[in-house]
Amino acid sequence: MNGRALPRRHIALGSFCLCCLPWSARQASAGALFPAYVTEVASGIYIRQGVTEDATPGNSDSIANIGFIVGRDAVAVIDPGGSLEDGQSLFLAIRQVTRLPIRYVVMTHVHPDHVFGAAAFQAEKPTFIGHANLPQALGIRGEYYRDSLERILGSGRAGPIVMPSVLVRDQAEIDLGGRTLVLTAHSTAHTNCDLSVVDRMTGVLLAGDLLFVNRVPSLDGDLRGWLAQLAILNALNVRSAVPGHGPALVDWADAAGSLNRYLTALLNAKQSNTASRSRTRRRLLACLNAAGGNCSMITTAVTSSNLTGLSSGSDTLGGNGKY
Repeated sequence: MNGRALPRRHIALGSFCLCCLPWSARQASAGALFPAYVTEVASGIYIRQGVTEDATPGNSDSIANIGFIVGRDAVAVIDPGGSLEDGQSLFLAIRQVTRLPIRYVVMTHVHPDHVFGAAAFQAEKPTFIGHANLPQALGIRGEYYRDSLERILGSGRAGPIVMPSVLVRDQAEIDLGGRTLVLTAHSTAHTNCDLSVVDRMTGVLLAGDLLFVNRVPSLDGDLRGWLAQLAILNALNVRSAVPGHGPALVDWADAAGSLNRYLTALLNAKQSNTASRSRTRRRLLACLNAAGGNCSMITTAVTSSNLTGLSSGSDTLGGNGKY
């Protein structure tokens, strides 16, 4: 193949289309590993659409959209997959398209469905790139995620934790040879370590889990922050985007608009609930005091109870290990 991308938009094995088989059938026989089924969503951008499922032994945690971008001189992986097997499958798909070196592996955030395939690329000696907060996030959660994934997939199937070797604190660019990718480190949104990628050649945004489509988004960061980062991405005026979950390519304005409305509704509901609980607490304390007598012990108990926590104004959610 001499470094040239195959002309077909769907990469198959010979004349047999792998999309016709379920994941478990593709991976099962005698431990055989097959290339991931990828779609060329724009010139040189190949995406494996994740299944709309939770992680299972049958799907090897292939639940996120992952892929790669081919330049003149090199390849960049954008999220290496949800397990060692998922990453190996993506690697085989890359080698069906091109023999160019895999120079970069970009990890868009800490969640295991996006990063645990990284070990499949270590032999290529790429630069692993992540948000400046990613090492700390992996240090805190990585082993927990790996152990949880091993319990789901089976021993040895999750893969080791791979730390990024290059960190992005604001913005960075990588050159694939006549093709520049712009990497942006975001403030706390979906997580506290979200990284997005824009391909200058096509204008396509690879949003990671800053964009969910047709799947309920997990909240592991900050609602207000997520809405703020969507506004920043809107200002880029991109037309098309690859979401972290959902179709391989979507209209950015439509998809971001839907997510914005959902997150705004969540924020409004939370604020309404917080205000309601705060009013209930104040009325309860007023009733206790109006009753007369020595109710200081009751007042103290109510004040220090969960009612205080329920009236908290924090918009930060998550950290429960789900992704």
